[in-house]
Amino acid sequence: MKSQHRRNFLQKAGLFTASALLSTSVPAWSRNLSKAIAEAGNIPPEELASDESFWYYVQQSFTSSPAVMDLNNGGVSPAPKTVQDAMKRYYDLSNEAPSYYMWRILDQGREPLRANLARLAGCSAEEIAVNRNASEGLETIIFGLTLKPGDEIVATRQDYPNVVNAYKQREKRDGIKMVWLNLELPIEDEEFLVKKFVSAFTSKTKLVHITHMINWTGQVLPVKKIAAEAHKRGIEVLVDGAHSFAHLTFNINDLGVDYFATSLHKWLYAPIGSGMLYVKKEKIKNVYPMFATADDPLKDDIRKFETLGTRPFYIEQAISKAIEFHEMIGSERKQQRLHYLKNYWMEKVKSLPGVKLRTSFDPRWACAIGCISIEGKEPVELGSFLFEKYKIHTSSFTWENISGVRITPNVFTTTKNLDKLVEAITAFGQKK
Repeated sequence: MKSQHRRNFLQKAGLFTASALLSTSVPAWSRNLSKAIAEAGNIPPEELASDESFWYYVQQSFTSSPAVMDLNNGGVSPAPKTVQDAMKRYYDLSNEAPSYYMWRILDQGREPLRANLARLAGCSAEEIAVNRNASEGLETIIFGLTLKPGDEIVATRQDYPNVVNAYKQREKRDGIKMVWLNLELPIEDEEFLVKKFVSAFTSKTKLVHITHMINWTGQVLPVKKIAAEAHKRGIEVLVDGAHSFAHLTFNINDLGVDYFATSLHKWLYAPIGSGMLYVKKEKIKNVYPMFATADDPLKDDIRKFETLGTRPFYIEQAISKAIEFHEMIGSERKQQRLHYLKNYWMEKVKSLPGVKLRTSFDPRWACAIGCISIEGKEPVELGSFLFEKYKIHTSSFTWENISGVRITPNVFTTTKNLDKLVEAITAFGQKK
């Protein structure tokens, strides 16, 4: 009998010890989030989008400052704590013996990371290169394609400035011809947008550049249909996916494009300075890498685009933790929440005197990014007022035919935060 009691006690003690160890080793916010996600399993994403209690637990995964309301996530998003911790851990490891731990240990994680990114992107691992940002990926293609004088490229004046200037540089140096489209945003007509691009195609067009989600206003372009029309005419397709990847739910293969580049430190919440380049398998051999390789620059190997010299392996290897976090939340849940937050504040200010919204309310044409301007006021005036009086961080801009303040909430943004934003915009409109 004593022996039986002793066994029972030891079993209970073992369970208690394991439970106690778990409660001390796993932070409360992490346990709470895991429980919330499990309980939300059967709730449709569109319903969960407005459940503040659920998203409160997601918020606890981040270390955002309560002193500043960060509504400029269109520039760069913070990483959740698990990603930050992984990066710091790998950085410390690297410094124990850099050439050993970086090149012989951490670099061994490149292929598993490539496979994880390919799974998330919906393509082959042999089509994914890991780099530092969307600009690097896009310019790898822009400067790596073989083009001759007179060849034409179609792009829009609303594309990202680095990209616009890269094309202008190629035009100046190599004699190619740029055909610039001008878009009056927002646009909610798919047929109009497709025809706009197609009307610019000629027998000399070799490449069309499409920004999947325009950074200024969040306008989504119908990439798949434009790409299909381009391919009918033998035109290659390069997509700037800096803002769409891990923001919208899609597969790169389904888009039917040849090249796609993104920044992972935006909507995937990977460490700052991480990016991804997709090159369709049969196209790899035709593109020169940005940096020279040790052998044939026209070899059929996606890894040639990763020749960057000494690189921050500790940043790269933390990307997989960001993928884990993204998949834990769920792509559709995330997209629905981001769209809900953008519409939440826009609905509350749309009728205010002088307010002009330059972003669609329709989920087919926008998601998290919203753009506002106030009649008779410069964007910088509103942007400065929001920060100086309310400590709300946004982005003011004037570019081509668009000017305004870009407001970009994130999964850690609450509706209480956005109520404060609405209060601030209202106060600015009333200010003499």
